[in-house]
Formats: sequence, C-alpha cells, structure tokens
Amino acid sequence: MYHPTTRVLTVLALLQTHGRMTGTELARRLEVNARTLRRYIVMLQDLGIPIETERGRYGAYILSAGYKLPPMMFTNEEALALTVGLISARRLNLTHTGHAIESAFAKLERVLPHELKNQVRALTETVAFSMDTASSIPPHETILSTLTRATQLGQRAHLQYQSSQGETTERALDPYGLTYFQSKWYVIGFCHLRQEVRSFRLDRIVDIKPTQEPFERPAGFDPLTYITQAIATLPRKYPFELILKTEMETAQKEVFDVLGILEAKQRYVTLRGSVDDLAWLARQIAMFSFEFVIQEPKELKDEVEKVAEKLRAAAR
Repeated sequence: MYHPTTRVLTVLALLQTHGRMTGTELARRLEVNARTLRRYIVMLQDLGIPIETERGRYGAYILSAGYKLPPMMFTNEEALALTVGLISARRLNLTHTGHAIESAFAKLERVLPHELKNQVRALTETVAFSMDTASSIPPHETILSTLTRATQLGQRAHLQYQSSQGETTERALDPYGLTYFQSKWYVIGFCHLRQEVRSFRLDRIVDIKPTQEPFERPAGFDPLTYITQAIATLPRKYPFELILKTEMETAQKEVFDVLGILEAKQRYVTLRGSVDDLAWLARQIAMFSFEFVIQEPKELKDEVEKVAEKLRAAAR
C-alpha cells in the first residue's frame, strides 16, 4: 500500500510529466477513487501549487504552464537507483577530478532520511564493480562530448590521433558509436584515412574538431560487439579453432567475449581466435562444461593433455 503522502507527491509528478490528465486516469494510476483524488488535488492547491480543474464529463486536471515546481522528489527506490548510477559514473572515470560526481553524492545525501542515508552509505562503501579504473586514463570532457554529439547528429569529425608508437596522424572520422571496454574508452567509426571501420582510444585523441559534413550510421550498429570481436580476432602467434559440442546459448554463457568468435552450425558451434599462450588457452577451455574437439593447432592438444594429467594427479 502507498502512504497517502506518497500518492499526493505522485499526483504532482504525473502532472509535471503530462501537464494535463483526466481524473479517471489519475485515479487509476494511484489506485484510488475520484473523491480521494479530489482531496489530494485540494491538498496540493493549498500548498500553493496552481492546479486548474476542467469541469464536465471529460474533465481534467492541469498544471499551469510555466510554473516552477519545487525541487525534485524521489522515492527510496529511486534514490538507491541514483546512487548506483553515480557509483557507476565514478567507476567509468568520466571526468578528471570527479568533482561533479562527488557534489551530486553530497547533495543527495543531505536530503535523505536517516534510514535511507545509511543504505546509500552501505552501497558506496561495499559495492564493487568489475571495472578496474586504477590505470584508466579518463577521456577529456571536450573530446567525449564532441564525439557523442557528432555521433548523435551523424556529422563527421576531424581528429589528431596519436598511435601507441607516438606517431600523430590526421583523420576524418564518421563516428558510429562509443563504448567503454576493459578500462578504456573507444570510438568506432569509418576512418577516411584507412577507408575502413576502425576503433580509436579516446585517451589518444590529441585534438578534435566537429564538422557539418553529414554521414549515415549503419542501422543497429553495436560498438561494444564490434570492439569485443575486434580484440578477439587480433592476429597473434597461435590461431586456433575448436568444435564445441553444445548449442549457441550455452556457448555464449561460458565463452567470454574476447576469447574468440562463435559461429553456430547445424549440430555444434565453432570457436575461432588466436592467442600468444597455448597453456593459458588450455586452462580456459578445460573449464567448459561441454565436450569439445581441437581442430588446430596440434600443439594445443599437448597443452590440454598437460592440464588433464595435472587434474588426474590431483584426483589420485
């Protein structure tokens, strides 16, 4: 059951969102009768909130246009959700100083009741995200905002980009999307210098300038899927191919994204990728719950046999 005060505030929130709502719809949303709803409206009007009433069969309640509402009010669940979001923003390292995030935390904590404040503090002190930002370099705010805006509007951007070897190049980029993966920010798009879709780390962008040149983003482009597949297929010392004797759904649950590329066949799933350390790969695939067949390389079979012998020895 909702507390009556909560319902009164809900009426205000609904009118703030919709501007005009019928009494029937408001009563249905609040799970009250028309008489009780009228009492809530009167309570808000007594607080000085200008709610007008339209009479008649299809009458409605209207919040006067231009009225500045009091500060936003959140339920306990909403406050907790905001806290989780702020923790995530802090972990994503969106700013260099984190001042805005800490300021938001402080403002939120000041207005919370004692019990909820304790819950929020428990969240901030105990929740850990699987995103290590200790070595992550946050993107410059101008670079991040310029790229997100260019992506949204479908407008080309000009970059000065520094490679891992320190070489700086000029690039015209059609940004398709941005993603945060393994403690780094990336923008993915069509690079006119290389004439192909490429990914760029935001911390290596020296300078960026937006343009008015339009481009069309591919429908349904997923930047996270692109970056995981790009990393999984990087050329390394040992290409490998496995036949997984399971269905795609199970394979997707057990094969982490950057290990390789999964492809569904009629009765099995193939896993292709490349690694520099076959012993490491043998340990990873030994954890699969399903059977598999090693297609290549033959050296991987020797490493899997070593893992198996180690497990047999432990069992003895």
